[in-house]
Amino acid sequence: MEYSPVVAQALADVGPRLKRLRTERSVTLAALSEATGISKSTLSRLESGQRRPSLELLLPIAQVHQVPLDELVGAPEVGDPRIRLTPKKVDGNTVLPLTQHPGPLQPYKTVIPTHRDTPDPCTHEGYEWLYVLAGRLRLVLADHDLVLGPGEVAEFDTRLPHWFGSTGDGPVEILSLFGRQGERMHVRARPSARKQPAPDRPGQAEI
Repeated sequence: MEYSPVVAQALADVGPRLKRLRTERSVTLAALSEATGISKSTLSRLESGQRRPSLELLLPIAQVHQVPLDELVGAPEVGDPRIRLTPKKVDGNTVLPLTQHPGPLQPYKTVIPTHRDTPDPCTHEGYEWLYVLAGRLRLVLADHDLVLGPGEVAEFDTRLPHWFGSTGDGPVEILSLFGRQGERMHVRARPSARKQPAPDRPGQAEI
């Protein structure tokens, strides 16, 4: 069967995309084979382009990686520029990823319900930046117990014991940037230098 150049290129890109997705998640071929029921040799040939991708092969792989099928295929554009992002429930919160592209910093919009008000600190690798859109956010960070309102910002190393949620007065909406390897947000645009030192910026906490 002959395909148009666009479709042929999309099919040729599937193998490298599958390999990149698997390596980004640190999943071995053996582990993926066990999870999908597809042999290691077939997965290997699929990633190298020696095996043509089919729906019966791509569906279980997409399910294991928990990504949409079109992310594996890289379907050609159909003229609609809108990005349809799907919110997810994570630990009782509604989380909306704001990009579909992998990168060191991942942005999210999160809505925290009122009942998520009991601190349960945790630690993990990474660095997080939070901006409160609406409501009052309680942030427990090591020995600090802070309440942030709309327009206030906090950033912190997630290797410190931390938890954030509602104060119990109502839901909270926040924007967050998370760097899994400890990446920070860098602001390049700065105001011109002043002769007198500027006062501390209100509404920002960095610990």
